[in-house]
Amino acid sequence: MEESGPGAGQSTGLLQSVRNLAATLTALLQTRLELLATELEEEKLRVARLLLWGFIALFFLALGVVMTTLFIVILFWDTHRGWVSGLLAAAYLGIGILVALRVRGKARAKSRLFSASLAELAKDREQLRPR
Repeated sequence: MEESGPGAGQSTGLLQSVRNLAATLTALLQTRLELLATELEEEKLRVARLLLWGFIALFFLALGVVMTTLFIVILFWDTHRGWVSGLLAAAYLGIGILVALRVRGKARAKSRLFSASLAELAKDREQLRPR
């Protein structure tokens, strides 16, 4: 039996509107989650690349420091090898401490991870607010 009367068509239309709203919200949520997943993947790849290039740079810098140290110590072998070795060790320790402090500061800085997702969610919230 079909309902007939003034309210019958409105209830079906209201139900369809609620379904459409739910479908739209679900699609919106899915899009945002896909964006979030993409950002996570990009960040993971960026960090992996940075680590790889960082290790390569560190290896060659360490090799250069060792070779330079050996060169300087050999150069002053007959006169002041003890002083030169001590000064170089102090310089390396000082540089290491400065770099460690800088890395600690960078680690405490805010990450830009999920910034695009947060911006899109803010836009969505703004559009859904009643005017």
